[in-house]
Parts: sequence; structure tokens; C-alpha cells
Amino acid sequence: MSEPLTTPGEGFHPHLPDAGGQSERPLRTRLHHIRADALDGDTAQTGGMRRFAAVSGTTVGSEKLWMGQTHVAPSTASSDHHHGESETAIYVVSGHPEFVFLDDSGEQPEEVRLRTSRGDYIFVPPFVPHREENPDPSDEAVVVIARSTQEAIVVNLPRLYVLGDGEEA
Repeated sequence: MSEPLTTPGEGFHPHLPDAGGQSERPLRTRLHHIRADALDGDTAQTGGMRRFAAVSGTTVGSEKLWMGQTHVAPSTASSDHHHGESETAIYVVSGHPEFVFLDDSGEQPEEVRLRTSRGDYIFVPPFVPHREENPDPSDEAVVVIARSTQEAIVVNLPRLYVLGDGEEA
């Protein structure tokens, strides 16, 4: 037995009974269905990328989580940036995006490129400067991002650098 699909413009749960005159129930008392065509583009951005929020404090009242999509156009690199205190998990939906950061485990900091494919995951620790690139000349790369903060923190930077011990940007 299947419930009808929610439809944009009908509210969060059109198939559930009315609250019977009660004031609007808090966002955190029900499940939320965020349709692919209802993602919110009014979120923090980085040059070369388009971010769309699905789950955030603004869209569904989340307190500890942000989740959405990022699209990187063909032959494009994002600005260098980090995500503040937020841990970030990335799932590659399509394309072959590359994630670039500086590794200081050797004698000199070295630029490292993580080349990915559909189905791969990337973890970005808090405050780590990085950038995303899409070297493909014809297809955009699409990733799903989950963050440990309710909004998409984006701190754009003039360059990549290595964090010192205990340093936060």
C-alpha cells in the first residue's frame, strides 16, 4: 500500500489529516519530502560552483545537518575555500570531479589531487582549505554534500594553504 506522492505547492504532507485548528506544528515533528525540483539555490556559493540546499535549518528546520547538491560546470575550478567548523562528506553522483588540497606530510607542502568517479566518497575535515575542479570539457560534475552544521558554511580564500597545528582559518 503506497501513499500518494507529495506535490510541490501542497505543503509538506498533504495526505496527513489536518491538525484540527491547532497552530502550525513545529517543523521537527514530521518527516519532510524535498523534491529534486524544489532545491534551494539561495545558499553560500563559491566561484565556479552552484550549490543547492535540500536539508537545512531554513528548508526543514534542521539543527545539526546541511545536505544538498553541488554542480561544477565543464572545465571549471572552484575558488579555494574551506567550510569552517563543519565536517563535510561528499558523494559523487556524476562526472569525474577532482578535489585539491595541500599535504604537508613531506618536507615541502605538495598539491594533492583526488580524482574521483561516480559512486566515490570524499571526507573534508573542518577548516581544511581545498577546491573542486571539473576537468571534463563537456560534462558537468554533480555531487551530493552532507555537512555537520545546519547551514552551508563557505569561507572563500585567496589561495590554498596548509593548516598549522591547532590552527583554524
